[in-house]
This record gives sequence, structure tokens and C-alpha cells, in this order.
Amino acid sequence: MTPVFAHGSLRLYLLSLLNESPKHGYELIQALSDRFGGTYSPSAGTIYPRLAKLEEEGLVSKTTEGRKTVYAITDAGRAELADREHELDAIEDEVTDSVRRLADEVRAGVNEAMRSLRADLASAARDTRRGNIRVDINQDVRDARQNSNAAVREAEAALNEFRQQLRTDLRSQAARGRLSDDIVPQLKLELARVRASVLEALNRR
Repeated sequence: MTPVFAHGSLRLYLLSLLNESPKHGYELIQALSDRFGGTYSPSAGTIYPRLAKLEEEGLVSKTTEGRKTVYAITDAGRAELADREHELDAIEDEVTDSVRRLADEVRAGVNEAMRSLRADLASAARDTRRGNIRVDINQDVRDARQNSNAAVREAEAALNEFRQQLRTDLRSQAARGRLSDDIVPQLKLELARVRASVLEALNRR
């Protein structure tokens, strides 16, 4: 999957957020999500190890307020931020491009799987029609053919509806930054299972 932040960019961006005011981990996650309009929201597993590393390097400090751990930038952190201030302007464009590529990858995976499933259904329908051709076609055979064609049309309509609904769901989650890196492999696996199940049912007939 496409990484959102290039190497070192998230570290620098966290320093810039803490330079605005001290924050606890959830506030940093929310600030990142808000800053990018909901297109990206890092997980706790992404943020806290970087905060720990920044603390080890003396660039941030932490204090405990009740159940919350609040992080604040140190003088050393401000010095590094000042030295690399010119890099901050490019980070937001970098993240926007990365999120756009991520959404494109998800859409491509869904489209490929849906095309494959539709092709298998169409092929099965053609085989059904060819198998029903007889020199003397009686009414039962014609009815079977019509039923098969109707089933294919209904299946294609269901596939189109599924594709549209899933596209909407994926775009919604991407906009909220909730599209995890494992969603495309999981989606391909589930579609492959559906395809195998449908083909098994077709071959039993």
C-alpha cells in the first residue's frame, strides 16, 4: 500500500503540532485528521512509537495529567524544527498525493475483482445457453434459457449495486482516514471466496 508520510516527515510534523501547544496522543491524532480534512488519520501504533523516539532524543518531554500523558516540545525540538522549517511547506502536498494514490489502489483492486466475477458469470451464462440449444427446442428448454438469461441480468444488477455501494463505503472511510493498509488484500480474498462459491454452485447444476 502507498505510504502516507515519507520517511521522517511525520516526525517533523509532530514537532510542528507540539510547537503550537502541548498535546496528548489522541489530540495529536485528531489534529492530524483535522489538518488534512479527514483524508488521513494515523493509528495509535503509528504515533506513540514516534513520540517515544522523540522523547529519547530530547526533542519532546511528557508529563502525566490524570490518566493522560501530555507531550510538549523542548528547546532542542524547537531548534530542530527551526532548522527544517522549509521542509514543512511540502509535507501537506506530499500527504494529499499519497492519500489520493491510496484511494486509486483500492478502487483498482475492487474494479479488477468485479470485472473478473462478471466475466465468470457471463461465461457461465453463455455455456448454459449453448448447452440448451437443440434441433427441436421445446417449450421447457426455451423457458430454461429465459430463466437463465433473467438470472444473469439479475446477477449483473446485483454486482453493479454492490460495486457502487462498496465504492461509496471505501471513499467514505478514506475521507475519514480509516482505510487500513490490509483492506485491499482482505477485499481480494473475500471476492475470490465469493467467486469460488458461485462457480461451485454453477458447476453443480
